[in-house]
Amino acid sequence: MAAADGDSGALWAEKIEKAEKEKRRELVLQGQLTDKKTQQTGSLDPKIYSLTLLNYLEISQCPSLREIDKGIGNLIHLQSLLLCRNKLAEIPRAVGNLKNLKVLDVSVNELQALPEEISQLCDLNTLNVSCNQIKTLPPGLNKCVKLAIINISKNEISAFPADFFSDDLDLLSTIVANENAIADIGGEISRLSALKNLDLSNNKLTEIPSELADCCKLKEINFRGNKLKDKRLEKMVNGCQTKSVLDYLRAGGRGKGKGKGKQDAGEKDDSREKEKKKRPDKRQKNKKDQEGEEEEEDLNRMMVRVLHVSDSPTAVTVKVTALVKEVRPYIVCCIVRGMNLKSGNALKRFLTAQIKLHDEICEKRTKATIATHDLQLVKGPLLYDARSPKTLKIVPLGRKEIKAADLVRQLQLEAEEQRKQKKRQNVSGLHKYLQLLDEKENYPCVVDAEDHVISFPPITNSEKTKMRKSTSELFVEVTSSTSLQVCKDVMDSLIVKMAELNKFTFDHKEEASLDLETDPANDETATEPAASENAGKDACPELTVQQVRIVDTDGSLKVVYPSKTDLNMDIGNLTVVR
Repeated sequence: MAAADGDSGALWAEKIEKAEKEKRRELVLQGQLTDKKTQQTGSLDPKIYSLTLLNYLEISQCPSLREIDKGIGNLIHLQSLLLCRNKLAEIPRAVGNLKNLKVLDVSVNELQALPEEISQLCDLNTLNVSCNQIKTLPPGLNKCVKLAIINISKNEISAFPADFFSDDLDLLSTIVANENAIADIGGEISRLSALKNLDLSNNKLTEIPSELADCCKLKEINFRGNKLKDKRLEKMVNGCQTKSVLDYLRAGGRGKGKGKGKQDAGEKDDSREKEKKKRPDKRQKNKKDQEGEEEEEDLNRMMVRVLHVSDSPTAVTVKVTALVKEVRPYIVCCIVRGMNLKSGNALKRFLTAQIKLHDEICEKRTKATIATHDLQLVKGPLLYDARSPKTLKIVPLGRKEIKAADLVRQLQLEAEEQRKQKKRQNVSGLHKYLQLLDEKENYPCVVDAEDHVISFPPITNSEKTKMRKSTSELFVEVTSSTSLQVCKDVMDSLIVKMAELNKFTFDHKEEASLDLETDPANDETATEPAASENAGKDACPELTVQQVRIVDTDGSLKVVYPSKTDLNMDIGNLTVVR
């Protein structure tokens, strides 16, 4: 064990020495080797604080890292500081010296507070403090006038600072504040003129201020999981229909419609006899209003129908080998029919929603990974296996066939180049998830009946089963190294999101897009007349979810999704028929 610690210390020192000697602008320390070096002291090697030329510093996935020294303030050229997935209890006040800092990510630590000196970071663009134990945000964040994205999700915050909703934050476009204890946001939120995305799901809100509708750029809101006093509004937010919610708030909500004053004046002027004649009409009007509301609720209702394995002649089974137990042991799958991806931007909205789920509920793919395929291109039965990166081959999305080891190496080189070109900002795309394969002798994969790899979690799917606008049946998989329940929770969320998106497409009656991708099988586009006719016939918001069985190599059942205990979320306008 001592030898191992010595090796890790040597590698650590070598990396820091190399960065100093070559006057590097970037340093990344993460994973087991870095963690071993911090186990004795719980802090970083002080030599790091002498690398004053750095403008990108990432130290992540080190459970032994409990503190950052005030020496961090010496790194005055830093533009990006990523200290995520450690065990930090506090951030030193010296962080206020980093006047050039644009990105600060201290997510997934054990922080209970943030220093007020963060307000001195006038160039700060992105602040991520999610997944901590923070109870209050520091005052003065409105001084970070270039702030565009703030993520405070999964903390214990009960309120925004009094000065947060300020005209000064005229670039703030995204607030992610789900899973806190926020009880009120107030009408001052309308002062955030650039706000586009707002997530306050699973808080303690009882009201949504009507002034929210004055945020003219607002495109996406999420208030699910709050117990609102206005139950009709609660049903609407659970449906995540942003436009409908904003229109409702703009109109003032239930009981504040047009014509009330005229009705009162009329009642004062009319005689008692005329009043009696009007009462039946009033009752009839109330009845019509009630029927109209019920009809509106029916229109907003989403339907998901579960098709059991025994009810389907085309049942799909996935066999799991023993090798994945040491790599990524958990998987659930299902088949989804009824998604309309032909119309307008439906496919783009779906892929965007999948990315958002990966970033949020999947915690940037560290808890779970989603993969979606065109069922027509999937040849069962399927095998969930783990294979050597030197022999595992895949045709990644948008690339040619390559061995997994070469793909990872290629992506690592791309990540380095991307950081250089983008001034050491955080990397994007597939590159963000490479560290999840560190120290793995074998890589997980889903293989079809012809031994073609259709999925390489958590990195990429295969180009061979890629979804297109013409896709009408989806094969969906969720894998995890955490637990089977995590897989099911993620799949539940994905199915609900698919139902919401399909309902949105149906409600807006978007026309089939004319730029559908070419079908590689016959080199004919899906815009031919037959496809356009089918697009109209398929326009239905109801989804069918067909069960998929996961079995071991002996054929014994491990799990089936969705079971009776799955898809049991308390969402007012969602009906699941089993």
